This record gives sequence, structure tokens and C-alpha cells, in this order.
Amino acid sequence: MTRQDVTRRNFAFRLAWLLPGLGATGTLLKPVADPRAVHAAGDEISHTNDAIHQEVVFNASQSRIYEALTDSKQFDAITKLSAAMQSGMVPAGSPAATIGREPGGAFSAFGGYVTGRQIELIPGQRIVQAWRAGSWNPGIYSIAKFELAEGSSGTKLIFDHTGFPAGEAAHLAEGWHGNYWQPLAKFLS
Repeated sequence: MTRQDVTRRNFAFRLAWLLPGLGATGTLLKPVADPRAVHAAGDEISHTNDAIHQEVVFNASQSRIYEALTDSKQFDAITKLSAAMQSGMVPAGSPAATIGREPGGAFSAFGGYVTGRQIELIPGQRIVQAWRAGSWNPGIYSIAKFELAEGSSGTKLIFDHTGFPAGEAAHLAEGWHGNYWQPLAKFLS
């Protein structure tokens, strides 16, 4: 490797791994266990966040699915079919789902356990939400994106969820199936 091939990032990365071995510490570079999480001064990007990507096909039109996910009355009916409701995790008689139908509108579901704001709403195509679970620390929101695309055997819902707390991926992925996709499929049939 020539001197020109060494970038500031490359140099910082190598230095971060070299310093602990020499017993040195510094304020600008801190040794870390995971090389993907190296933070040099001015570079505070983490490359270790979890994300969820799910694709589900429904036997319904894009507009029908969009309406079911953005209409308070319909989504409340979906939550009543969910694993959370069936298991008693959400007690019977809990507040009904409320869903704002414009960007910036608030939503609340599962007895208020899931809350957030609508970020982007494109009827029949896309829903993007700032989404949070009630067990998360205050002020923590993730991004949930629902894309609807016409498929050969129905509508494909392409779902991406990012920005949630570390260690929550497996639990959330399971929850999307049991509390959203499965009851949505029952509701639409």
C-alpha cells in the first residue's frame, strides 16, 4: 500500500486497533470491540444497527390494504385479531386504535402500547411512520415503512423497520407477523 492509499478513515481505524495493544489511550479515538463501530472525531456513524425486512403477499388490492392500515375502525378490528389481544397481553376493553390520516397525524394501537406519527402517506402505495413501543425509553422512535406493490398473486407488502433499540429485532420481527400480517390477512379474507 502506498502512502496515497492511506485515507484518514483508514489511518484512524488502524490507529484505533493499534493503541490498545500498546497500552495507550486517547480522547479522540477509543478502542472498541467491534471494528464496524469505530468512531473517530467528526465521524460518529455506527454500522451495527439491526433492521427488519419482511415481504408478505395479501389477496387484496393495494388501496384495500392501505385503507385497512390507515383507518382507525378497520385497524382496531385488525388488532382484535392479533396475537397480543388473543394472549391477553392487551386487555379486553383497552382503548381502541386511533390513526391520523394525514402526515404528522398521531396514531395509537394495542391499547396505547404502540404509538407514533405518520411521516409519509401516499394512498395505495406507501406508509412511513415514526413508530414506538411503550416499553422503550422515552423519546425513542423507530421508522416503519410499508410499501405496497402489485404482484402476480395479489398485493405485495414490502416492510422495512429500522432505528429500534438494540436487541429488539427478533421480538419485533415476530410481533409484526403475529400482530400485523396474520390478523390483516384474516381481516381481508
